[in-house]
Amino acid sequence: MDNRTYGYVRVSSKEQNEERQVKALLENGVEERYIFIDKQSGKDTNRPQYQILKNALRCGDTVIIKSLDRFSRSYKDIIEEYADITKRIGANLVILDLPLLDTRQNDDLLKHFINDLVLQILGFVSETERKYIKQRQKEGIEIAKSKGTKFGRKRIEKPSNWNEVISKWKNGEMTGVRAYTELGLKETTFYKLLREERKGK
Repeated sequence: MDNRTYGYVRVSSKEQNEERQVKALLENGVEERYIFIDKQSGKDTNRPQYQILKNALRCGDTVIIKSLDRFSRSYKDIIEEYADITKRIGANLVILDLPLLDTRQNDDLLKHFINDLVLQILGFVSETERKYIKQRQKEGIEIAKSKGTKFGRKRIEKPSNWNEVISKWKNGEMTGVRAYTELGLKETTFYKLLREERKGK
């Protein structure tokens, strides 16, 4: 069986566009049918398409990714997955933004040593940056709260004619559809306010 070249793409959410990564993989010889895409956080490797890719990998195959953080944002996961792919499975790993980590070129012990060392340094930097970002976000929220900024969803106020309309609705004088229409509310908002009112009693 001939060895295959796979591509892996990850974006953090469904709203983000994966085209830039896909284009880079296609330009580097990966067939579209062998590109696996996850739209999920990189906090760990528990991603459906990534796991399918790993199960498909055989010794001598190659996995190409655009950058290290597409692989994972966790230092521990980066090291473990790198070792799993290149050593346990025996496949090659190519990171386009880091040509030094192209294991197809590593034929001697010194290169393997340098590769592992560089990977550990980069993995550590990647995770440290992620922690710094979270810390900065936390500090920003705390500063905003100290200045009186409120977070969370804005409380929905009841319309001025709420009591009048609800009274008619409860007495069977109008349907629910007519009630939330007259109140100028969406159906979900109407029933949410009703539930909150009942809880408050």
